[in-house]
Parts: sequence; structure tokens; C-alpha cells
Amino acid sequence: MDAGQSLERAYREEATRIRAALATRTGDVGLAEDAVQDAFVEAIEHWSRDGVPPNPGGWLATTARRKALDRLRRDRTGAEKLALLTATDEAAWPEDDEMLSLVFACCHPALPEQAQVALTLRVVCGLTTDQIASAFLTTEPTMGQRLLRARKLSVVYLVFNEGYLASSGREPARRDLAAQAIALTRTLHRLMPREPEVLGLLALLLLHESRAAARFDGWGRLIRLKDQDRRRWDHDLAKEAATLLDRAMALRRPGPYQVQAAIAALHAEAPCYEQTDWRQIRLLYNRLQDLAPSPVVLLNRAVATRYAIGAEAALAEIGPLSAELDGYHLFHALRAGLLTTLGCDAEAKEASERALALASNPAERELLTRGLSLLIRGDDPPDPPAALPRDLVLVAGPSGI
Repeated sequence: MDAGQSLERAYREEATRIRAALATRTGDVGLAEDAVQDAFVEAIEHWSRDGVPPNPGGWLATTARRKALDRLRRDRTGAEKLALLTATDEAAWPEDDEMLSLVFACCHPALPEQAQVALTLRVVCGLTTDQIASAFLTTEPTMGQRLLRARKLSVVYLVFNEGYLASSGREPARRDLAAQAIALTRTLHRLMPREPEVLGLLALLLLHESRAAARFDGWGRLIRLKDQDRRRWDHDLAKEAATLLDRAMALRRPGPYQVQAAIAALHAEAPCYEQTDWRQIRLLYNRLQDLAPSPVVLLNRAVATRYAIGAEAALAEIGPLSAELDGYHLFHALRAGLLTTLGCDAEAKEASERALALASNPAERELLTRGLSLLIRGDDPPDPPAALPRDLVLVAGPSGI
């Protein structure tokens, strides 16, 4: 493995943990992020010249700590933070609690809810500004300004406030990000075993994770939910999720995560795609819209409407969403599928082309390209990606839920 590959792997596996350790010790998320970035910049030069060190994570942790110390020494107001950092054992490594503390810091109640989610994605999950902007259906400069304002706030108390993690990017899947999200949520569950929304969130993540092995083929192409080999689903994870969801519902304090988990559970429990309880799923989307209003919730509800009532009713439902979701590729993908079903091929082709132009994920682009190619040939195109439960971005609409 060359220096570039080693550096990329180290970023995926180590950056967040190092950032968490520094943020916990100094109480300054911005300082931690800057120090980690400085460490990786130095690694680019040193690893290419001197080779990859035997312990890349340890090298990066030590370098980031040194970079943070250098920044604090240059800052006259950093004396207290400097004392905290210099008193720390250099060999100490961040634990789950420090990762959790970083999440809490990003979700400080002094921040607006959208800033909480965006900062968590940037600092904890390592997503870039354009990836976060895509998840929030906004532009990169706009999201950059929001992140800049949020970073200026200091960490005073570690307070948890519900946030929502959205995964987006140009990679077909971020397996490291999924594992990290599940690990953090399990930690939350250990600390808050009777919090129903924590139970609901963990159930939701596990249900999505249970399908991971069947979501892509050997060429990295996205497999539609209806075409997935359900024998490859992890049924043990699904059973664990069902148990967690039952516990959450028994507490009788419903919330958006619990409703989303219930939707995912109905997909997991269906013996085949044709026997999915679409009417119940549609009712659950109505409930989700009551709890967490978002045009993306309504878009997903329209998928259920398509199968529970019909394509014409679904098309009527998404019509009012066009202004808010015009920049969202899955809106146009779903519209293309509905128009195709109704025999409006010319309009469907136009909607498919618009969806393809907006999509950035390679796997989704490939699926959309396949559908457009079939549409041009007059064959039956595959269902658009919007027919799939949206992993982790179900309600991440313009309102920033």
C-alpha cells in the first residue's frame, strides 16, 4: 500500500478519533479540527518522502497533538487549554466516551438545529462541505458559512440534543461511517437505556445495516430493494433492531427515529417486495410528517402511495413539492418512474435526464443511466432510487431536520 492509500485509510479510520481526543481535552472543537488537518498535511509530505510509519494512527495522533500545542502557544488566551493538553499522556488514545463527547459538543443547544447536524457531519464524520451541502439540498458556499458560524462557539457543557446524521458523498457507500454511527449510537444506548429515541435510532441504523451486503453487486452497482437477495440480509441484526423498537414503543414516547425504524422494519419483515405492507408504510409516513415535517418525508410517502394507491395519485402528491425539491435528484427520479408508469415517456425522459444531471453518487448515477437507457429503447426502466428507503437521510430536507 503506497503513501496515498495509507493516508486515505488513516483518514477514514483515525481522523475522527484523534479529533475527539483533542476536542475533549481542550474543549475546543475548532482547534481540534485544525490540528488534525495540519497533521494530515504534514503526513502528505513526510510519508511520501520517508515512507509510511509502522503505526500511522499513533504518528498522526502525536503530530496532531503537537500541532494543537503549537497553536495554543501562539494564542495568548490558550493558557488553560495548553495546560490541559500538556498534562495528557501522549500515548493515551480516545475511547468511545470521547467520541460521544464530541457528538455532544457539536449538538450544543446554543447552536441552531441545522448547525448541530452540519457540524456533527463535518467534525465527527469527516464529510466535506460539499457533501454536507448535498445532504441539506443547499449550495456549498451557503453551507460553508453556516459551518463557519457554528465553529466559532466554544464548548461549555456537553449536552445531547437530537440531531440527525446524513450520509452522502461520491463513494457508493461509507462503510466506516456506518460502523462509526452504529458504535456511537450503541454508546448512547448504554448511557441512556430508557430513552426511546435512542432506541429508535439504533434500531433504524441496524435495520439499514442488515441490508448492507445485498445493496451493491460485484461491480459496485446499486441493487434496487425489490431486486435484492433477501437471503443475504443479516437477519440477526434485524431481529436485534425489532427488539429495540419494541422496547422503544413500550415507553410510549413516540418520535421521528422510532417511526423511521418502524418503516424500515416493515421492509425487513416482508417476505418479498410484492408483499410489502405499503398501506401501513404510507400511514407511518403521515405520522412522520406530523412529528418532523419535511418535503423529503412527503416524497418518500409518495413512493408508498405509488404501490398502495397508484402512480397517478403519487404523481399528484409530489406535484406541490417541485419548488422545494427541484434541486434534489431523487425527486426527479421518482417523477420519471411515475410518468413512465403512466405512459408519459417524453416527460419521463426529461425528468430522468434532470435526475442524472443532479446526482453525484456514482452508484446512483449508474442506476439512473441504466433507467434512462431502457427508457430511450422503450423497455421497462428500473424503479428510481427514490423507491428505496433513504439510508440516514430520510428527513434531511431544506428545513435541516
